[in-house]
Amino acid sequence: MFYRWPVRQGYPVAQLRGELDRALSEAFGDLVGSREPRRWSPSLDVSESDEEITVSVEVPGVDAKELDITVSGNVLTISGEKRKETEERQGGVCRAERSYGAFRRNVTLPDSLDSEKVSAEYENGVLTVHLPKTAKAVAKRIPVTLSKN
Repeated sequence: MFYRWPVRQGYPVAQLRGELDRALSEAFGDLVGSREPRRWSPSLDVSESDEEITVSVEVPGVDAKELDITVSGNVLTISGEKRKETEERQGGVCRAERSYGAFRRNVTLPDSLDSEKVSAEYENGVLTVHLPKTAKAVAKRIPVTLSKN
């Protein structure tokens, strides 16, 4: 059983206790009576081409209706909530499990994006956000010619 001892804030023992609480919470979840709610953070990949920046986020089990995507200035914010409920009945026993978890990811982007043309698609648990670059930001290849001297 996990006991909580009164500890004054600002003392090295309080810092140690906080680190220990976090480590136990990450390892065993709610079994140790964590004071902090359990959060999850989906993985994301950011790639860039000459025309756009693409952000792919792994959000399996999240309904597309639960996703919220905003662009404010040069920050892309993706948030949502994962909800899962299962119920099994066998004989006279009913086993039900529920898990919920909200997330929010912020991605700082360059200023050279056209926020009016941002699009998103969701397929097989992967959200892909396309952020086109402005015409000024698209790289233009300049050919080099030899001078005749």
